[in-house]
Amino acid sequence: MVDTPVSRAPRTGAVGRAGLPRHEVPTHFDDGAGDYDRLVGMNPGYHDHLRASAARMRLPHDGAGLRLLDAGCGTGASTAALLGVAPRAEIVGVDASAGMLERARTKPWPGSVRFVHTTAEAMEGVEGPFDAILAAYLLRNLDDPDAQLRRFRELLRPGGTLALHEYSVADSPRARAVWHAVSWGVIIPLGRAATGETALYRHLWRSVNSFDGVGRLRDRMRAAGFDAVHSETMTGWQNGVVHTVLGTRP
Repeated sequence: MVDTPVSRAPRTGAVGRAGLPRHEVPTHFDDGAGDYDRLVGMNPGYHDHLRASAARMRLPHDGAGLRLLDAGCGTGASTAALLGVAPRAEIVGVDASAGMLERARTKPWPGSVRFVHTTAEAMEGVEGPFDAILAAYLLRNLDDPDAQLRRFRELLRPGGTLALHEYSVADSPRARAVWHAVSWGVIIPLGRAATGETALYRHLWRSVNSFDGVGRLRDRMRAAGFDAVHSETMTGWQNGVVHTVLGTRP
């Protein structure tokens, strides 16, 4: 019931809105990598919704000849979603958590998929341009989301697509209530039972509560220079809670 790992530049001593010091978050994901796939597998719709966001990018021709970036790829769930809609594309997955990437690399991938250990801000060892970027559960964990959106725009070819797959509940009292109930009724107790700790799951709860509404996310993308910005939500309990926000580089 958790989201994909954050990919951020550590900032020593900084305390994020979610309560964990930012430089500690990748370490928490490193420690939880062994349980991660099992936990997200218990979330109804988790993988289907990642595939939905990937499909909403409308990538042509099974991805033949395309280069795709999976920013914040974690253990590879979002990478698999991209591969499902673009099996012939070159896919580069990046994440700040070495533990998550180690687990991702143990899975069977075609030679067209590779993983790079780097933050989304630095993108060390990653060169554009890309035809599309998927950033799942990433932007709300970054110190400067506007700068990151501009960086994504620079990494895209003209006409390329950015898809943000993200929790966003600020615009809906119903969505906020659902998120609170699911977090404290399921996510945090399940995380405690599986890992013996709750810091990361309380971090998730708080970070979503303090993040942009989906309208603000669309505004951020437009301000960063994206065209044709729009959003779609998901089905099930995630309706109005999880969204795809899409935009195109002119």
